[in-house]
Amino acid sequence: MKIHEYQAKEILRKKNVPVPAGSAAFTVDEAVSTAKSLGGNLWVVKAQIHAGGRGKGGGVKIGKSLDEVQALAEQILGMNLVTHQTGPEGKEVNRLLIEEGVDISRELYAGIVLDRSKEQFVFMVSTEGGVEIEQVAEETPEKIVKVWIEPRFGLTTFQARQLAFALGLEGEQFKNGVKMFAALWKAFDAHDCSLAEINPLVVTADGQVMALDAKMNFDDNGLNRQQMVAEMRDISEELPSETEAASYQLNYIKLDGNVGCMVNGAGLAMATMDIIKLVGGEPANFLDVGGVANSETVSRGFKLILTDPNVKSILINIFGGIVRCDRVAQGVVDALSTMEVAVPVVIRLEGTNAREAAKLLDNSPLDFIVATSLKDGAEKAVEASGA
Repeated sequence: MKIHEYQAKEILRKKNVPVPAGSAAFTVDEAVSTAKSLGGNLWVVKAQIHAGGRGKGGGVKIGKSLDEVQALAEQILGMNLVTHQTGPEGKEVNRLLIEEGVDISRELYAGIVLDRSKEQFVFMVSTEGGVEIEQVAEETPEKIVKVWIEPRFGLTTFQARQLAFALGLEGEQFKNGVKMFAALWKAFDAHDCSLAEINPLVVTADGQVMALDAKMNFDDNGLNRQQMVAEMRDISEELPSETEAASYQLNYIKLDGNVGCMVNGAGLAMATMDIIKLVGGEPANFLDVGGVANSETVSRGFKLILTDPNVKSILINIFGGIVRCDRVAQGVVDALSTMEVAVPVVIRLEGTNAREAAKLLDNSPLDFIVATSLKDGAEKAVEASGA
């Protein structure tokens, strides 16, 4: 689950991570009122959407007077902000973050993610702040310094000092950096985060080390014990199809292709998308219907897939382990008997009761394309899509 920058900073502030003073604004009047309450003569007006690259897209501006803050708020609120992470369709800005200006001396980077290959968390820092970390990793990987955190012990003082040394912090900056890294880890660990990214992490003219920007993602499986975080969820920032899928306890992620996929099991779903790519097609989605592929889940799966107008064919790929293939086949027949699907449907069923399933499909009056193997199914689905 993702949250907005201002929400991430609320969490960080409570864990003693230094962040600029500021708060969210949902109207132009609130933006001006917030700037006035902050005082000073320089404010930052930041669009709040679940995407990076907001500054390059025109969603982050500096106001040098209250009149400028008002004009910028009027300009940004309601705009369709397009960044490299939103895609060409962009996202509508419905809220702002108004913050005090900060006297920046240096821009750095800090981030924590889970390294599944080592079964540890990795804390990364770089002197290349303000630049996408993916770009730094590709062009100058030597500028990213990493330490791995054993979950049982957490970030040690030695590791925090190691990170501060790597960034060239000295004197008061060094002390503040060590404290900041320790506090960031505590915030990450306490809230079941899957990602915490500070870009840029800035050193101010008076030696403070501060999170000028903040991005936090959370493990959905931990939300049952993170009520405060769960309440921060902004449904308007999520695709309606993905929100609907979650309500059905289906795992659905929209992609950019035109071959819809309905599969039981995440690993098989990944393999299905891979083979669609290998035979020259593009998957339109990831959809794992889990171990209960009955008529209800199949019907819901079809509805989710068909919310995407780019879908030109659908591949159903089911392995009958926990679930029997004949039950899946009957579920498909029942679902398609009650709804209209205007695109070709390719079905590949393998495993328990696959022969019985094949008979059900053969005896059905519905027009299926039956595949004999995963590769055969992918080829037929791609061909049916017109790719």
